[in-house]
Amino acid sequence: MKVKGLRWWIIGLIFVATVINYIDRTAFALLWPQMGKDLGMDNSDYALMLNIFMVTYATSKFLSGRLYDQIGTRIGFIVSIVVWSAAAAFHALARGVISLSIVRGLLGLGEAGLWPGAVKSNGEWFPIKQRALAQGIFNSGASIGNVVAPIVIVFLYAQFGWKSTYLILGGLGLLWVIPWFILNKSKPEDHPWITDKEKALILNDRTDDADDKKTKAKSLSVVKILSYKQPWGVLLCRFFIEPIWWFFAGWMPIYLNSKFGLSIEEIGKTMWISYLMAAAGGILGGMFTEAIIKRTSVDVGRKASIVLGSLLIIIGFVSIILFVNDSNYMTFIYLAGIALFGFQFAIGNIQTLSSDLFKGPSVGTLAGLAGTIAAVSPIIMNWFIGTITQSGSYTPAFIAITVSVVLAVVSIFLLIKKVKLVQ
Repeated sequence: MKVKGLRWWIIGLIFVATVINYIDRTAFALLWPQMGKDLGMDNSDYALMLNIFMVTYATSKFLSGRLYDQIGTRIGFIVSIVVWSAAAAFHALARGVISLSIVRGLLGLGEAGLWPGAVKSNGEWFPIKQRALAQGIFNSGASIGNVVAPIVIVFLYAQFGWKSTYLILGGLGLLWVIPWFILNKSKPEDHPWITDKEKALILNDRTDDADDKKTKAKSLSVVKILSYKQPWGVLLCRFFIEPIWWFFAGWMPIYLNSKFGLSIEEIGKTMWISYLMAAAGGILGGMFTEAIIKRTSVDVGRKASIVLGSLLIIIGFVSIILFVNDSNYMTFIYLAGIALFGFQFAIGNIQTLSSDLFKGPSVGTLAGLAGTIAAVSPIIMNWFIGTITQSGSYTPAFIAITVSVVLAVVSIFLLIKKVKLVQ
């Protein structure tokens, strides 16, 4: 049996896994009002739980990257989704700060593996010019997850309560393992279902020689990778740009409630618009990059997309500062959508840089390390927002995020003079 376009089926399954991933993590913000009340916890406990998740998430990004390099993407994805699905289900058993901290930590450990796994899988299954599109499809799953999460979670909560909702979400992730295990039998060079045409498209795009194949047997050490300046461009860019996504993922429902007085149902009816715009940004960013690379080079395509996406983020946040007041919450929703559109437009190319700069097992190592660094800045942001918003104003956070975007772009241009394999 041969399957045409097998690589698109693979990225399609990863897209579905990403949707599930974001439904699972978004459940916490949406269910917190009732969940926190039942467990006798307040918003300070909520902030603590956010950062427990982020600490284990940050740690697991690097560890997962190394794990995927050792056991491959097929088994790596299974390990990640089984861990986070079990953790999601175990939320139903939480009784207080300690037990909830444990399951939040386990959720972070499992969910983090999806990102280095996707980068590594795209490097294996897609030619260079299509990797940004594949990464855009994968990243759009995060946005779609946030679009459908309010609908799914509010429905399940209304029917079954928050504990059963978590049990159902955990089971959903475990079901995903079945088609993944069947379809993703091996790498493209050995897969029995791949067509000769698709295999040639993927393998002919690689420039491996005999020496390259020898080095593929083992990842470069972290010290060796960091001895080059180009990886530092990836790490710093991820550090500076990542708080944008996590602000909306972790604080947007709280912001809409505190500033505009929206209920959970009202938030669910409006927040999806911003994330739908983000999903469009991920897909269009990949298509834009592919078109630019065809006409110029990988270097121009990646950097043009990163600059354009970052510019849209800045426009979104500056407009929020200037034009949003206490009554026009829909203006905020659309401006947030512009910022999220720009983030997703850029981030697929930023994440793909790992597979542009290195080959083989080293890709997962750098992608995982970048993911870990990218999770550190949101931890700082959570503390910062929790402190400054006691006065009721989010403006200092918006200003800090805007400056951070500029630093992200500067990091790329200063440290990665040209996007190509590190020699």
